[in-house]
Amino acid sequence: MPETPNPLKPLLTPPVWELLNSLPEYDDATSAQLNNALRKDGWTPETVAAVLTQSRLRRAAQRKFGDFAARMLFTAEGLQQSTRLPVAARHAQRFRRAGITRVADLGCGLGGDAMAMASAGLQVVAVEADETTAAAATINLRPFPEAQVVHGTAEDFAAEQGFGGDGPALSSDGTAEPHPGWGLWLDPARRDERSRIWDPEQFSPPLSFVTALAESGVPMGVKLGPGIPHSMIPPGCEAEWVSIDGDLVEVVLWFNALARRDEHQNLIRRTATVLHSEEPAPAETDSSGHEGTTDPLRVTVSELSSSTDFGAGAQVDPAGPSGLSGTLYEPDPAVIRAGLVAELCESLGGTMLDEHIAYFTVPTGAPVTPLARRYRVLEVMDFQVKTLKRWAQESQISSLEIKKRGVDVVPEALRKQLLPKKNKGPKRHAVVVITRLAQQRLCAVVEPLD
Repeated sequence: MPETPNPLKPLLTPPVWELLNSLPEYDDATSAQLNNALRKDGWTPETVAAVLTQSRLRRAAQRKFGDFAARMLFTAEGLQQSTRLPVAARHAQRFRRAGITRVADLGCGLGGDAMAMASAGLQVVAVEADETTAAAATINLRPFPEAQVVHGTAEDFAAEQGFGGDGPALSSDGTAEPHPGWGLWLDPARRDERSRIWDPEQFSPPLSFVTALAESGVPMGVKLGPGIPHSMIPPGCEAEWVSIDGDLVEVVLWFNALARRDEHQNLIRRTATVLHSEEPAPAETDSSGHEGTTDPLRVTVSELSSSTDFGAGAQVDPAGPSGLSGTLYEPDPAVIRAGLVAELCESLGGTMLDEHIAYFTVPTGAPVTPLARRYRVLEVMDFQVKTLKRWAQESQISSLEIKKRGVDVVPEALRKQLLPKKNKGPKRHAVVVITRLAQQRLCAVVEPLD
C-alpha cells in the first residue's frame, strides 16, 4: 500500500515558507486568480495547492488562535480538534496553580495547549503520534524554547518515562511522589479519516489508558468532547465543561492534584466554566453571587460547581405550565451539560418548569447572571401551528427566531409555515420559545433581555 503523501512537505523549505508568509489573507473570490498567478510565476501545482490550502486554514484558524495563526501550520483535522487559545490558557493556569513545572502533552496535535503552557513558563514535552501533525507542531512551537516536540505515541512515551507503570515512587515517609513536578495533559484523537469516533475505547489513546495513568497519582488533565455521557466519566475526578461565547467546546477531566476541592475539602465533581471574549466591564459579583473575573487574554470567566455526583445535586420541585411567567432563563450549554441547571435556578431564587427541560423562570425581578440568557415572558399559548400562524399574522411578524426544547420541531420548516413569503407591512421581529411541560406543548412569546 503506497504511503499517504505528507501535505505539509512542500511547505518545509525556506523559499516556500517565505512564499506562504507573503500571501495576502485567503479570499475565496480571488483564490483561482491567485492560483493562476503563482503557476505563471513558476511554482509547481503541488506547491501552489499546498500554500493555498494552508492560507485557507490560517484564515479559519484566526477564530481559535488570533494573530498567532498567521505564522502557524495546520491540518484540517488538527484544526478542528485544537483548543482555542483563551481556553488553553485556562488549562495552563491550572497546572501553574498546582505547583507543576513540567508537562507532558500526550497527543499535542497542532500544539495549541503546548503553546499556552510554554507561554505560562512551563517546560513542555509535546508528544504526537501522527507524523504530519507532529511536523506542524514543531513549526508552531519554534518560538517557544520551553517546548520540545517528540514524534511517538502517548502509550510509548508513558511507558518509557514510567508513568502509570509499577506505581509511583515513595518518599522516605512512605507517601507517594509520582514524578515530582510533572503533570500530564492528554487530548485523545477522536476522529479518523472518515468521521468522528464516539466509542471512548477507540480514542487514541483510549479512555482506559487514561484512567490507568490516573491511578498512578500523577496530576493529569484530559480533554474530551463535551457530549460524552456522564456514565462514562470515571470516579474521583473533576469534570469541567467549558463554553466560550455560547459555544460548548470541551469537557476536561482533572485528576489527582489538578482536581479542586470545595471549602469542606470535598472533591468538586462537576463544574461549568463560561467564558465571554467581549471587552468586559470591571469585575463585579453578579446578583446570583457568582463572581466574574478577567483573565490576561481578555475573556471574562464565570463558574458554577458542585461536589455532588451526577444526578445527586439540588432538588427543585418543577412548577409545570403554571410557572411559565416572569423571566425565563436559558442556561449556558456548559451549565446544562454539567447537570447544574437546578443549582443555578436555586441560586437565583427561580422555579424549575420541568425536571427534563433546561429552562427555569424567576417570577419577579430579573437577576443578571453570565451563566444564562434572560427573556421576559410576554404571552403564553398552546403550541399549535394554526394558533401560532394566526398570532404571527395578527402581530404582523416578518421575522421569527424559534427556540425549542423537548419538542420535535424543525425551526426552519416551522418558520416557513408561519410567515408570509412576501411581507408588505412593517418589519417586526419576534422570539418564541416552544417547549413541553408536563406533557403539554406550549409556546411563549418572549423578549430578550441580554
